[in-house]
Amino acid sequence: MGNYANLPVPTPEGGLNRYLQEIRKFPMLEPEEEYMLAKAWVEREDSEAAHKMVTSHLRLAAKIAMGYRGYGLPQAEVISEANVGLMQAVKKFDPEKGFRLATYAMWWIRASIQEYVLRSWSMVKLGTTSAQKKLFFNLRKAKNRIGALEDGDLRPENVARIAHDLNVTEDEVISMNRRMSGGDASLNAVIGSDGDSATQWQDWLEDEDADTAGDYEAKDELDSRRELLADAMAVLNDREKDILVQRRLQDKAVTLEELSSQYDVSRERIRQIEVRAFEKLQKKMRDLAKEKGMLSTV
Repeated sequence: MGNYANLPVPTPEGGLNRYLQEIRKFPMLEPEEEYMLAKAWVEREDSEAAHKMVTSHLRLAAKIAMGYRGYGLPQAEVISEANVGLMQAVKKFDPEKGFRLATYAMWWIRASIQEYVLRSWSMVKLGTTSAQKKLFFNLRKAKNRIGALEDGDLRPENVARIAHDLNVTEDEVISMNRRMSGGDASLNAVIGSDGDSATQWQDWLEDEDADTAGDYEAKDELDSRRELLADAMAVLNDREKDILVQRRLQDKAVTLEELSSQYDVSRERIRQIEVRAFEKLQKKMRDLAKEKGMLSTV
């Protein structure tokens, strides 16, 4: 990534609210300043210049990451993946192309997040048809387009419209919407106050200069990911495999209590086995993906 990757950048691991406040402190760049910083990086690999470009766009990365808040993934990890994409964008940005870094970085940020989503555990539950992949990545956009912003189940007429537009069944729309309706808090959640004026996430993240993204179609890689999973499962013993399947691979997860009775061990022991097996599986999937050239190198 270059030497600038070693310079300090705030991370969301210490708490989302604190992170959002920290990244708000970095000023946005004027076009001329951004151009000069980019030239300094391209021509001299000036790490301070690249670092300034990264930090000035952390709000953009966080804002895009929040768009994936309903996918059941840890928000801090999604933001971290967004930041990886941002750093990759800065590394490859050519200021002579005539567009702003924000416009270019959006594609890298989304690609990095979607790479994470596609290789994450929750995606294993999803179907593998092209239409279902399209539904996963486009349902939120389809809902916004027709103003279907209500929480909970969609109204029948909206289900029918989305099913028609995305060429999937109405049952698939309903099921996917329910899976995606959980997850982290809304962008409208209050994170702090300043006198009588409450502050919302979206207020902290708004970056008017960055709202130039076009549509980003999903990568057609889920079939390969599932093949990776099947190969990687071999790293687990029978008990680990069974516990993971029952806890994570079924639409309705078996409880820790039920598994503790089944294996005659404590609930905490079941949880430990699940976590350890999950980590082993993730590592094996990453290793296999790298061997097959499926993960981007950063």
